[in-house]
Amino acid sequence: MKPRLVITAVLAITVLAAALLIAQTAPPKDPDLIDLQGYQKVLQQYKGKPLLVNFWATYCEPCRDEYPMLNDLILMRRFLARYKPVFPNYRKKQGNEEVFRQGVMPGWTGSLPVSFFYGKDGTMVAHQIGAGDRNTYEASIRLLVAK
Repeated sequence: MKPRLVITAVLAITVLAAALLIAQTAPPKDPDLIDLQGYQKVLQQYKGKPLLVNFWATYCEPCRDEYPMLNDLILMRRFLARYKPVFPNYRKKQGNEEVFRQGVMPGWTGSLPVSFFYGKDGTMVAHQIGAGDRNTYEASIRLLVAK
């Protein structure tokens, strides 16, 4: 039986501001649970800064393949317990999957991995559905920083 997204999906909110790229010294804790309202609050919290949001799941092979590249790309240190992220992580609360997905991006089916790129004004300027390579991410990040 395939694990359900509600149990395993983790929303990695990556702030591209250099001030937030500080290595954590405390052991990692479980990511906070959020729903669509929590997701929108996170977007509001980082308004004014470029933002990369990446959804991934532990059972998703392309997600696991992509994650180290994202770590390297944004200067972080190892994968949650092993790769201690320098950005906040959240887990989606159970329930209302369709409402959550459509609130994040209309038409998103929940396929993973997926990344959303938000400009400083809080609007989505790009997205990457499926695993992306380093060049794709670098181009999207350059677009964010230039806006």
